[in-house]
Amino acid sequence: MVPPAAVLTDIEGTTTPIAFVHRVLFPYARARLAAFCAAHAEVGGVPVPPLETLYAQMDRDEKDPVLKTIQGMIWEEGYAAGELKAEIYADVAPALRRWARGGVRLYVYSSGSVPAQKLLFGHSAEGDLTPLFQAYFDTKAGPKREAASYGAITRGIGIPAGEVLFLSDVEAELDAARAAGLRTCQLVRPQDGTLASARHPTAVDFAGVAQQFGLPHV
Repeated sequence: MVPPAAVLTDIEGTTTPIAFVHRVLFPYARARLAAFCAAHAEVGGVPVPPLETLYAQMDRDEKDPVLKTIQGMIWEEGYAAGELKAEIYADVAPALRRWARGGVRLYVYSSGSVPAQKLLFGHSAEGDLTPLFQAYFDTKAGPKREAASYGAITRGIGIPAGEVLFLSDVEAELDAARAAGLRTCQLVRPQDGTLASARHPTAVDFAGVAQQFGLPHV
């Protein structure tokens, strides 16, 4: 098997426990949302929605760009104050470092905003992992369950889709990536209770990904 030239990875349920996002990050932002809205009339030139609207969007786990920007700004303050420390699965950082040293190009694609992605990987217990990645993508590239989004990303990074391996825990995202021509692997983390797909290769950790796809590993 020819190893992939690049790895495009999801975050929640793939590099980071779902519990960290839902039990730490989301509650942290929610508790500070009212104060944020009182202090900011707009973000990025866009008016801040009413507080009730933002709460409702959070309850529905909507991927609204303004909400994601606000959450990212709140998290940035938390990381800077030392109140937040990103949780990364223990197998992720060593694998990413080996892959990068081996010449594999690394990218992130998550529904969280690009600034929030950089904050998470920049403030992990394993140190600053941001230098390992070539670029970051959020829903500005398109919805994660639509094939066109993955096509836009592969064209943007200049690597043929068939040479890019997409990692995610969500079957619908993997389906979209495969439809765009990418190689796929589902992370089935026992801690997250992910149900294994019958349509995609699966692995319980990044070491398993490396072994299946010929990526550098110990």
